[in-house]
Amino acid sequence: MVDTVNGTELIWQIPGSARSVLFLAHGCNGKAANFWDKSLDCDHCVGLPEEKAIVSEALDRKFAVVAVTSKGKCWSLMKETIVVERVIKWWVKKQNLEKLPVVALGASSGGYFVSMLASKMKFSSIVVMIAEGVFDRIGATKDYPPTLFVHMPKDKRRKRLIDANLEVMRNQGVDVAEVECLELPLSPRFLAERVPGLGLKASAELFGVFKEKGFVDERGYLVRDGWVLPWKEAASERKVSLPNEVLISYIQEELNLAFAYHEMTSLQSERMFNWFESHL
Repeated sequence: MVDTVNGTELIWQIPGSARSVLFLAHGCNGKAANFWDKSLDCDHCVGLPEEKAIVSEALDRKFAVVAVTSKGKCWSLMKETIVVERVIKWWVKKQNLEKLPVVALGASSGGYFVSMLASKMKFSSIVVMIAEGVFDRIGATKDYPPTLFVHMPKDKRRKRLIDANLEVMRNQGVDVAEVECLELPLSPRFLAERVPGLGLKASAELFGVFKEKGFVDERGYLVRDGWVLPWKEAASERKVSLPNEVLISYIQEELNLAFAYHEMTSLQSERMFNWFESHL
């Protein structure tokens, strides 16, 4: 379902017998519509693979899911926390979910946003993904919600900041933990298995192009970030046919995931939702 409250878009889905509420915060250039497929209820939804997989896991575990679209390109950490807190509380009341615990997950800009929002709004626990949070600004105390950092250690600068935050937060009595996400090798089947609708033929052809162009090493690992590799031009040059154009953004996300520097990931969903469930 899609709604707009005072100019703020929110999209949600509620399973039967919901046991908790999950708030999702996208990264820069993202939107709530990334978490669901296009449908009659949401004709502007785009359903990116990693985002959709997180929602699917949440629904399977009986979490009511609500995502909000930021006002700007990235989240504002001040005024927008007040706006979103009000929106979430309004929505929870409207859906008669007030007795349920609330958790939150944010990635990149959304991770910073969730870490700030958690200093103002009560969450049972949070997941901060590919972000170190704003704990240097809020001074997390023992009353701060249990926090799981899901990050990609290839980003060495961010890893150092997360390591520092883990130590400080533990010393303050906050329940914290981390999950590291490592790079993945490509194969002829990799994209077919992770990009719905792509198919094995196109996946194998793309892998062949990547090998031919030197985009992957002898073990199949990407040599550079998917954002900077000219893979779309190379695929077009070799006349690799994709079932539809929307798959380009899906493939881009999965290449970023494989490079493991800075991307939303559902690969650690079991550990993330075990974290949530252990703190309900």
